[in-house]
Amino acid sequence: MRLLVIEDERDLAALIREALVRAGFAVDVAPDLADADDYLAVATYDALILDRALPDGDGLVLLRRLRAGGSAVPVLVLTARDALEDRVTGLDSGADDYLVKPFHLPELVARLRALLRRPNAALGVALSLGPLVLDTATRQVRVDGAPVEFSVRETAMLEMLLRRQGVVVARETLEQGLYSFDSHLGSNALEVLVHRLRRRLAEVAPALSVHTVRGVGYLLAGHA
Repeated sequence: MRLLVIEDERDLAALIREALVRAGFAVDVAPDLADADDYLAVATYDALILDRALPDGDGLVLLRRLRAGGSAVPVLVLTARDALEDRVTGLDSGADDYLVKPFHLPELVARLRALLRRPNAALGVALSLGPLVLDTATRQVRVDGAPVEFSVRETAMLEMLLRRQGVVVARETLEQGLYSFDSHLGSNALEVLVHRLRRRLAEVAPALSVHTVRGVGYLLAGHA
C-alpha cells in the first residue's frame, strides 16, 4: 500500500517515513500543498497523513478540495494546534482522524492502521488462496495454519496479487503500489521481486505460483 505524507518539517517527515516503511508501506513525502497536488495528480494513495501548518497554506484547504471532489481516501491530520475548536474544524473538514504534535510514532502507525481497517478500507481482512492466508492488519502470512516469514516487500506484492485473484495485475499497477517516487529502482527491480516471491512460494506453498502474462503483468494462481 502507498501513502502520502504531507509535512514540511524535514526531520519529522523523515522519521514518519521511516516508521511507515518499516510497517510495510510505500511512502512519498510532499513538503507543501503544491507538491502534494502534483503527487496526487499522478499517483493513487491508500491514505494521506496531512500537516496543517504548511508553507503555502493550511492543509485543510487540500482536504476540503479532496472531499468536494468526491475523494474518500482516509486522511489523518497532524497539527500542533490542540484547541478543541481546531480538532472540530479538522474533523468537520473531512479528516478521518486527528493527531496532535508531539506524538509517538507507534501511535501514528496504529491510528493509520485503524483507519485502513474501517469498512471498505484496505486493511482488516484476511486474504487467502489455497493453503495460504495473509492477515492484512498484522502482515502475518500463514500456510496450512503455520506462520511463514516473507520480506516486507514480498508481503506487499503478495497482498496486491491476492487482492486481485483471477485478474492479471499490470506491472505499472504493481510498481505504483510497491515503490515510492524516491525509490532507487533498477530497470528490472520488479522482475527481481517477482523472482524472489516465486522462489519463496516454491519453498513454503508450492501449490501457488506467480505467472507472467507477457506484455501485461502478473497473476497469482493455484495449481494441483
